[in-house]
Amino acid sequence: MKRSLRFCMISTFYPPYSYGGDGIFVYHLSNALARLGNSVDVIHCLDSYHALGGKVCENPYPNHPNVTVHSLKSPYGFLSPLATQQTGHPFFKAARIKAILNNGFDVIHYHNISLVGGPAVVKLGQGIKLYTTHEYWLVCPMHLLFRFNKSECTRRYCLPCSLSYRRIPQLWRYSGLLKQIEKHIDMFIAPSHFCVKKHREMGFNAPMAHIPNFVPLPDGTFSNILQNTPSEERRPYFLYVGRLEKIKGLQTIIPLFQRYPKAELRIVGKGNYESDLKKLAKGSSNIRFLGYQHGQALGKLYQKAIAVIIPSICFEISSLVIPEAFTHHTPVIAKKRGGMPETIEKSGAGILFEDEFDLMRAMNALIEKPALRHDLGECGHRAYLRNWSAQAYLKKYFELIENISNERSKDGFNQSEESL
Repeated sequence: MKRSLRFCMISTFYPPYSYGGDGIFVYHLSNALARLGNSVDVIHCLDSYHALGGKVCENPYPNHPNVTVHSLKSPYGFLSPLATQQTGHPFFKAARIKAILNNGFDVIHYHNISLVGGPAVVKLGQGIKLYTTHEYWLVCPMHLLFRFNKSECTRRYCLPCSLSYRRIPQLWRYSGLLKQIEKHIDMFIAPSHFCVKKHREMGFNAPMAHIPNFVPLPDGTFSNILQNTPSEERRPYFLYVGRLEKIKGLQTIIPLFQRYPKAELRIVGKGNYESDLKKLAKGSSNIRFLGYQHGQALGKLYQKAIAVIIPSICFEISSLVIPEAFTHHTPVIAKKRGGMPETIEKSGAGILFEDEFDLMRAMNALIEKPALRHDLGECGHRAYLRNWSAQAYLKKYFELIENISNERSKDGFNQSEESL
């Protein structure tokens, strides 16, 4: 017998007050659950977004009527997330979070909780508790495993590393508070097998279930129109989509495009490394910064690109950009780092590169062989439907919830795949 469930998502960021893929994923998951008839409350910290320099923006992210968003705003402003960052507790936000959770939820799902409540927030509320490891916050104060903002971290240097990022060390990390999270979470969800591996290597041994994150399909009508419309582009281009941060590695491929006349590099996104990248690319007519794009404008860029390039130089757990490209039948060229090889090899729809020579060879192959680009794009779309669609994710998600429920000796949930 089917029944709707009550979900609560707890995340520091939620669109439009978000910076990266974690907030976008929470948005997609919340609305996918709501469309199935479930009720979803979202708790996020507006103070954190503004404290990190976020600007007020119009909301291009409409929520389903079954989604209720609680934007936490304290009269103390930036002191609220600062207190959480330093103490590991919700502090100024605790009373509001408790009041929301006291309404009762079947499932409480934590995402990036670093500033919305810290490790202590997992103690609040009752229900099945899940935690998705979008980043490495459980084992890294900087979330990134990118030591001294220079290279991948394979050994702990947390205190000097925090200082190198000009961050105040978090003393609560040495208090045992972080270890207590494991006692309150029923299951940690890892978007990639690589994510599980790195957490194990860094000493985190709590149970982890692998469920790849998903992205929704673009509007079908719009997609069909684009596929049946001849390209108006006079010059082929490769596309980058993502935050403009040092760890994303754009600075490693811009010099290549400065001497690559065959195609443009179009860059979609914003970030604190943007000015440095623009200086590096200055005078290059084939490198274009397009700022933030979404919806049909972004979809058009995906579909007409030769390929999407992901040059990340960090241990990226999983990139939503890869399955997003696959929804548009667009192949991917990705750096052989982090969770990228896992996704590319599983899909068979892209090319991995290690250095500049590999990248140029991959770009030349896709430009010179349109059939290869087409075949990889079709392969990617099929792989998306199997692995990174909402249906694929939710099937595993509800199975996990049901298994946990059974283990707790509660009534089993029966959310059928037919309703997805």
